[in-house]
Amino acid sequence: MKSKLAINGGEKAVNLDRQHYVWPPITERTREAVLRQLEESISIYDRSGIIERLEDKFAHYHGKKHALLTNSGTSALHSMYVGANLKEGDEVICPAYTFYASVTPLFFTGAIPVLADSKDNGNINPEDIERKITGNTKGIAITHMWGMPCDMDAITEIARQYNLMLFEDASHAHGAVYRGRKVGTFGDVSAFSLQAQKTLTGGEGGVLLTDNDEIFYRALLLGHYNKRCKNEIPEDNKLRQYAITGMGLKLRIHPMAAAIADEQFDNLETILENRRKIAKSMMKELRGLPGIEIPNIPNDIEPSWYAFIMQYKPEELGRLSIEKFYEALKAEGCVELDRPGSTCPLNYHQLFQNPVLLFPGYKDKVSYKRGDFPKAEKFHEHSLKLPVWHELKDRDIIESYVNAFKKVIEKYHELL
Repeated sequence: MKSKLAINGGEKAVNLDRQHYVWPPITERTREAVLRQLEESISIYDRSGIIERLEDKFAHYHGKKHALLTNSGTSALHSMYVGANLKEGDEVICPAYTFYASVTPLFFTGAIPVLADSKDNGNINPEDIERKITGNTKGIAITHMWGMPCDMDAITEIARQYNLMLFEDASHAHGAVYRGRKVGTFGDVSAFSLQAQKTLTGGEGGVLLTDNDEIFYRALLLGHYNKRCKNEIPEDNKLRQYAITGMGLKLRIHPMAAAIADEQFDNLETILENRRKIAKSMMKELRGLPGIEIPNIPNDIEPSWYAFIMQYKPEELGRLSIEKFYEALKAEGCVELDRPGSTCPLNYHQLFQNPVLLFPGYKDKVSYKRGDFPKAEKFHEHSLKLPVWHELKDRDIIESYVNAFKKVIEKYHELL
């Protein structure tokens, strides 16, 4: 019999004298890459040096014609929508459950985000996408949430059938695979984040991917004026006349961030392989425990395991609230356990309830409220998130966390 719960004065299940989770992995090779770049250049105006090398590496990895680095994932998303030449009144069907930056750049184009509810796994529901299509619909935006690929067979078929553009936010999903194909390669254009917590990181940064020349040229004009636009937009293209000024923004990635991401890229497949092994071990140990539901992974899908999302089932633990369950696990020493906050259904945010003070043109166009998306809201409100470790030597930490879950579940009646 385990000791009483730590929240009630018992001994912690997780009692380790080191950090439980360290990310990103900054190695001596990373430091050397930064120093080399410091000596080479700290400002790059065109597609040369580390910018060219990393863009080529990213494009080759995904089998795409164009890769464009930006200073953030949000800028890559902004470039994606501007590249698609969206206009005021165009509608884009978007996930109700996603990080808000997947959708907020649409406000700067005049296009209207039309939110669609989730499937049970939190990703956008293709059936609700189809229900939301109107004569003004120009595209579908999806996010592979927490590194779990969306239902791409159904989504790509809807986009084909209705002649809609497909926008992929793969910020959580570097290297994730759906039926043998990497995510970020299904859409007309996709965007990735290189922010510090992402599986591939430069500290900050983003990447746009596309095979479409016109999308690429417009994305260049949004944030890469003058040299890149003059060098890369053909002289006979009508957009070339704007090359010097572009649209007036500068969204270039810093060369230091590009150098970090370039070095990190070399270890991406090893990290993904280890995360997949560890995630399978976590699922095996946690499967069948009352009170939690682990991710359901089809055989033909390989998540990136950006995070390990569980669904809390209060009905299996005497209706114990998720707040008390979470507090008990934190007390046991599970400091890396999280309940996602700002990543929530978009209808929870004031910007999607009443954007008028910031975007006056959206009066009567966007006015969502709590309760509009029951599946997304239930998924969010019952979510518990763990990291997925990337080094096999961390198995003792994982074992301690698993034991903490088992302990709290076994003694949940102490919390009622």
